[in-house]
Amino acid sequence: MPAKRSKSVTFDDVRLVALSLPDAEESTSYGTTAFKRKGKLFLRFHQDGESLVVPMDFEDRQMLMAEQPQTFYITDHYLHYPYILVRLASVRSDQIPDLLRQAWQRVATQTRRK
Repeated sequence: MPAKRSKSVTFDDVRLVALSLPDAEESTSYGTTAFKRKGKLFLRFHQDGESLVVPMDFEDRQMLMAEQPQTFYITDHYLHYPYILVRLASVRSDQIPDLLRQAWQRVATQTRRK
C-alpha cells in the first residue's frame, strides 16, 4: 500500500508553533504577517502567499536546498542574505517546529550578545 502524503502545512499551523515560542509576538514585515522575538524577526510569510521566509546560516541553507530543493529554495533577492524560503505545500509538518526553534534561537542569541 503506498504511503499517504500528509496534508499541506498551513500558515495557521505555523502561527501556532511560532506563538508557542518564548517572547514571540505576531507583527508585520514588508506588508506580510511576521513573528518576532523582542522586535527581532524570526519568521515571516513571503509575499508570494505560498512560502515562509526563515533566517538561517548559509551552510545550513545550502544543505537543505541540496537535500530538498522542492521545499527549500531562495530567490536572487536572498542570495546574499542569511534567509531561506520554505514552500508550505511541500514542507513536512514535523520540520516546522525545528525550523522555527532554530530561527528563534538565532535571534535570541543575537539579542543576548548586545
